[in-house]
Amino acid sequence: MSVAHSSRTAAGLPVHRRSVSAAYHGRVAGNSSKRGRQTVRDMVLSMAAVGVVVTVAYFSIPSADGNSGVHPVPYQAELASAKRAAPYPLLGPQTLPAGWQATSVTYSANDKGHAVWHLGFSTASGQYAAIEQSDGKADEVVARNVPGGKPDGSSTVAGQDWQRVQGERYRALTRPAGSTGTTVLTGTASYEELAQLAESLK
Repeated sequence: MSVAHSSRTAAGLPVHRRSVSAAYHGRVAGNSSKRGRQTVRDMVLSMAAVGVVVTVAYFSIPSADGNSGVHPVPYQAELASAKRAAPYPLLGPQTLPAGWQATSVTYSANDKGHAVWHLGFSTASGQYAAIEQSDGKADEVVARNVPGGKPDGSSTVAGQDWQRVQGERYRALTRPAGSTGTTVLTGTASYEELAQLAESLK
């Protein structure tokens, strides 16, 4: 409770002054509240900054093989099994080109019941490449794997002719897989890297 003191002017009228002690304590309380809000704000900002650092550090940690974000998968067993089951000459690399790593592998039926073989890679330059094979209609297989694809010439690799296709994002080398299937080598990889993949196929 504030205590009021009074004094008189020369004219004899009372003059009231607020207690110095009460004013002082009011300022102290205000400053304490302000410091409290600043402390909470600083803690929140510090925690947010630490969270950003931890997140960046996590996504920057390279995998054991030295390639950030690339997780190699074994594929030889799946390749051998798919070769026995596929209704077309199924292809896969006996040995990967230097610096390449397999990153995904599947053999299954698609929504139209066609046998689909997929083997994805990270190339030596860090681009994406994949083997896509299916016994579906050739134009449908190409359109599914190379959206917006248009003819872009041809390449001869190991004595075999491949048709080039350039899509909106991916490019591809394509050719028939026997009489019942289509092979599409596609990805963000260059035509030169796709030709390397074609050379490795057995």
